Amino acid sequence: MEFSMYLKWSGILTIALFVFTIIAFIFNWGFRFRFVGITSFMVVLTVGIFGLSLGFFARTTIPDAVRYGLVYDNAANLTVVNVAPTITKNQVEPTLKQVASDLFSPGRIGLGDTKMTVRLRTLIHPKEGITEPLYLGQVRRSLTDRNDDNLAIEIYSQNVKKLPS
Repeated sequence: MEFSMYLKWSGILTIALFVFTIIAFIFNWGFRFRFVGITSFMVVLTVGIFGLSLGFFARTTIPDAVRYGLVYDNAANLTVVNVAPTITKNQVEPTLKQVASDLFSPGRIGLGDTKMTVRLRTLIHPKEGITEPLYLGQVRRSLTDRNDDNLAIEIYSQNVKKLPS
């Protein structure tokens, strides 16, 4: 989301309400105390929008990564994501890196493990009426370090060869 526009207009409205509240006190208007509450609320709202704009939705984009869907997540140390069977061999590693980056959360618990495992799979249809899950690789990353440079990426090349061309 683009919070800068919301922050700008919220700030302008807050300043305008503050000025109007000052004018209400100068002229001793009866509703002046109501505007103290409204202005205070707008200050809190503007500070909240500012806090969100600092990077709450910051995401890293890895080139050549494909879209994925979350299949399983135990909210701890294991997740499984699904990709389309049209994925190529060269897109598997970037997609694993993208998923590892996207699914990092400091709130995950390790359940006795310090690493999170993300498995990448697709569904293929070797025969009519048969669907087979095909695991293309996995990545293990730190549960505590957002900028983990020691990603353990494992690509299952024998399964990647089974992808439809």
